[in-house]
Amino acid sequence: MPRLTVDTPTGPITLTQDGDALVAADWESGGSDWTPLLTRAADQLTAYFAGVRQSFDVPLDVRASDFQQQVCAQMAAIPFGETTTYGAIAKALGAPAQAVGQACGGNPLPVLIPCHRVLGAGGLGGYSGRGGVETKVWLLRHEGAGGLLI
Repeated sequence: MPRLTVDTPTGPITLTQDGDALVAADWESGGSDWTPLLTRAADQLTAYFAGVRQSFDVPLDVRASDFQQQVCAQMAAIPFGETTTYGAIAKALGAPAQAVGQACGGNPLPVLIPCHRVLGAGGLGGYSGRGGVETKVWLLRHEGAGGLLI
């Protein structure tokens, strides 16, 4: 599968394409395939980190369980600069908050599907991306949601 690494302020993110969609975004280096889709996705990711883009319109394919896909759909609907809680998503899906947290942690397309916008009832919650909670804080501040954090 073609892969392309994008340097970001939070570390390298490697995008993986399969067919006509992105299937993964990993906090690592290791890709240099400049397909039209990967180039478009890299341009959008770079624009997001530059502060000139707030959403992504590249095709995504979440290859996961039905529940994980439902959680990813809920996360994808959270607007730029806004947050929700694991509990709110759990209520919307009729599922335990802990299961939602685990699904958020298994998000195959972080940043593109904004799992960083999901908080715990009493604070930040976790973040499975490179840098952990510090990266989550950086992303939330970047989006102007940082007032929640301090």
